[in-house]
Amino acid sequence: MKILITGSNGMLGHDLIRVLEDNHELILTTSSSLDITDKEHTIDFIKENKPDIVINSAAYTNVDGCEENTDLAFAVNGEGPRNLALGCKEVDCPLVHVSTDYVFNGKNTRPWVEDDEIGPISVYGKSKLEGEVAIQEILDKFFIVRTAWLYGVNGGNFPKTMLELAKSHPEITVVTDEVGCPTYTLDLAKAIGQLIDTDYYGIYHITNSDSCSWFDFAKYIFEVAGVDVMVTPVTASEFARPAPRPSYSVLENKKWIENGFEPLRSYKEAIVEYINLIK
Repeated sequence: MKILITGSNGMLGHDLIRVLEDNHELILTTSSSLDITDKEHTIDFIKENKPDIVINSAAYTNVDGCEENTDLAFAVNGEGPRNLALGCKEVDCPLVHVSTDYVFNGKNTRPWVEDDEIGPISVYGKSKLEGEVAIQEILDKFFIVRTAWLYGVNGGNFPKTMLELAKSHPEITVVTDEVGCPTYTLDLAKAIGQLIDTDYYGIYHITNSDSCSWFDFAKYIFEVAGVDVMVTPVTASEFARPAPRPSYSVLENKKWIENGFEPLRSYKEAIVEYINLIK
């Protein structure tokens, strides 16, 4: 297939290239070569290149930054996906859009499934939801992939931050009352590679299996890396940040399993591979 990837220089984009380049023709774009907030240019670009499918991994993901730069958040995360959907409609190709656990309010006692009620509590979540809604209004052929707590080789992320902090801090405080599913971008990219070989369109939750708090995740990272550092639990309210975070973000990969795909491996297995790779 001829696949157009936006945000190809990002963390997920890097692994999408790695997974897809051997078997597909890739059109790689970054914000400098394709500004998805520019409606006319985006539509024209898709019409000129005539991809078989578009994968949107471009996003403004700075959760706290979104609170301060609301217009930018809604432009990139809301209008951008809308513009891509309009372009895809012109050439009749499906769109894969990467979304987030932040479309939920985080107040649940069981893992979130795809058709649960949405209710984002941050500008980031609201802007990502706007993108989801636009795609569903414009296209019949789409894959909206909600994922969570991403980390990968290319770019900053929680495991890298923890390992870096441990070099200069004997004690690190980490939030203990936010729970989710740490997800390795390489595993997510492989899942997307499987998804695009089908016409099983719709909304999917795709994360690594099993869940933990940020505190538990940090402790496990240090254990795997063989780093001796004291990890102290704090509550989210003690660790004040501009944007509110959903406290319970575990996504059940219900539709993924129902459509016959294998569950992704446990985050514990994935982080071992990742830490060995970055070391």
